[in-house]
Amino acid sequence: MSTTEQRVAIVTGAARGIGAATALRLAADGRAVAVLDLDEAACADTVEQITKAGGRALAVGCDVSDEAQVEAAVARVAAELGAPTVLVNNAGVLRDNLLFKMSALDWDTVMGVHLKGAFLMSRAVQKHMVDAKFGRIVNLSSSSALGNRGQANYAAAKAGLQGFTKTLAKELGKFGVTANAVAPGFVVTEMTAQTAERVGMGFEDFQAAAASQIPVQRVGRPEDIANAIAFFTGEAAGFVSGQVLYVAGGPLN
Repeated sequence: MSTTEQRVAIVTGAARGIGAATALRLAADGRAVAVLDLDEAACADTVEQITKAGGRALAVGCDVSDEAQVEAAVARVAAELGAPTVLVNNAGVLRDNLLFKMSALDWDTVMGVHLKGAFLMSRAVQKHMVDAKFGRIVNLSSSSALGNRGQANYAAAKAGLQGFTKTLAKELGKFGVTANAVAPGFVVTEMTAQTAERVGMGFEDFQAAAASQIPVQRVGRPEDIANAIAFFTGEAAGFVSGQVLYVAGGPLN
């Protein structure tokens, strides 16, 4: 078994969508994967797909915005799968609204899951990475980081993750740890379906409208994002750190 095959990865928000696709891809690449989500039972399908394919996976329930739960979850992963040295901070929520309608709770919830969650998970896992002298952190940003109507909270959180990523790259690089961000454009997930509902469009029409504005003339799939994440987590990406990769089917102006 190669060194790569022995790595243990944690993917947050991995019960569905981009997180599930990422967990499956990392498992296919030979990692043992902790499939982490708010509802542990919801992780069962992702875990089953990995184990049926001959991989090792563990379902873990955790609210990433809760410090005690994060510490307990990472300790459990280390005990049951091994010390985690790959972390994908994918967990996210939407609380979209125009600024004058957005509540403080809407703001705090989005910041808590996206930004605080990435901070807590990274802080808990980095000790294992430093000990191993190897680590890969990938944070999920978004094209919304450039600004998006009705998403003041989400856009701010995703932009914040880019600054967080670059800071981690500077602090942890000397320990063999890289930190990068992947910023998806339009991807077919439950979250984009929620956005379509919010703006009063059918999801198929919403996708068609989005595809017409994308140079490659299609919308993204979770697997497209998982492929980019997989590159950043690999052994061969050791000289790539502090970068933000927009995976959006074309340039974003």
